[in-house]
Amino acid sequence: MHEEHPVKLVVEDDLQRNRVTVFFRLILAIPHFIFLFFWTIGVVLASIVNWASTLASGTPPEGLHKFMCSYVRYVSHLNAYLWLVGNPYPGFVGEEGEYPIDIVLPARTPQTRWKTFIRLFLALPALLLGTALGGSANVQIPSKGNSGTRGAGGGALGLSVAILGWWASLFRGQMPKGLRDAGAYSIGYSAQMLAFLLLVTERYPNADPTAMLTTVERPPVHPVHLVGDADDLRFSRVTVFFRLPLAIPHLVWLVLWTVLAILAAILTWFATLFTGTPPAGLQPFLSRYVRYSLHVNAFLYLAANPFPGFAGVEGSYPLDLHLPAPARQNRWKTGFRVFLAIPAAIVNAALGWALAVTGILTWFVALFTGAAPWGLRNLAAYALRYAAQLSAYAYLLTDAYPHASPLEGAAPAQLSFDEPA
Repeated sequence: MHEEHPVKLVVEDDLQRNRVTVFFRLILAIPHFIFLFFWTIGVVLASIVNWASTLASGTPPEGLHKFMCSYVRYVSHLNAYLWLVGNPYPGFVGEEGEYPIDIVLPARTPQTRWKTFIRLFLALPALLLGTALGGSANVQIPSKGNSGTRGAGGGALGLSVAILGWWASLFRGQMPKGLRDAGAYSIGYSAQMLAFLLLVTERYPNADPTAMLTTVERPPVHPVHLVGDADDLRFSRVTVFFRLPLAIPHLVWLVLWTVLAILAAILTWFATLFTGTPPAGLQPFLSRYVRYSLHVNAFLYLAANPFPGFAGVEGSYPLDLHLPAPARQNRWKTGFRVFLAIPAAIVNAALGWALAVTGILTWFVALFTGAAPWGLRNLAAYALRYAAQLSAYAYLLTDAYPHASPLEGAAPAQLSFDEPA
């Protein structure tokens, strides 16, 4: 197993939220926005000195290292508060252990000079992925000839969690666990990305959700979940290079099948609305379609290597999908299924962005190394699983709502896409 990342996420908050502070969350955060603005300017200036000193001596200065650590923790605390991942009002100093959503950072250590010299360029892939995941607060830093340049930008997943979590917490007084876990993951990745960029550590950010959320309890098993044996991440460079052309026949077939699946879903909707149970004859057809979509996207985005079949047969692909047998469904959930699926579609859009970025980055890595990184593959598995759960919900294979948590609802030893020891 890979060495544990030195930047660790700690999640100790419960899911209860105060409706009053939730409603006024942005207003309450205004003092932090002002403080973050000035602190970010100081960090930008200090990072130049830190970079030059580390390049000269091979080790970041002790004072600047502590300053950067405090900033990374402070930004993470503020993000957790803004995205409703945490409930208490955060402090202004970024002290370790003062907030229930916390970041553990390493002591300063010598860093490789060539990695220090080109740190900004090395960070570009992580910054790109951060646009989809990262939960960093947005600040405006003045620049010449412009009203401002955006600082650490909030990722699509973090923004989706914030919007949906705000409504859910306002009405229920509780943050849904799936959204909380997804938001915590985005904050953890953002912290690792920022720590790498600011020379707090030279370890590259790890996109693996299972490695990030080690302190988070796993959710219950969802009726739609990943199965199979996809531990072999070796890739043929030839099939990697021609992955998109190779996928064209599948993409054409998937479009044609989607048209038929939509028609079948309409018939299933009417039948389920009147009888309470999806027609047994249409369930296998839609199940194969949802499973086939997973197989195609797993191949296209390099979450798995073999060329998939065209029939969506269970057990025919390394990264496979368990789908439930036909069962009675709640009629009111069936009647409003399209509207109920909208929040899940928002989360799925953010994860789709992450999946696209992951596919691009994996393509370059696999092309040069002949293997896919565990972190990116597990992130892709998370995005694919959520998309499959949404499809199964939309096509009435189950009335269980998609679960946004990056963690599968099972013990680690049972997850085929966890990294083996």
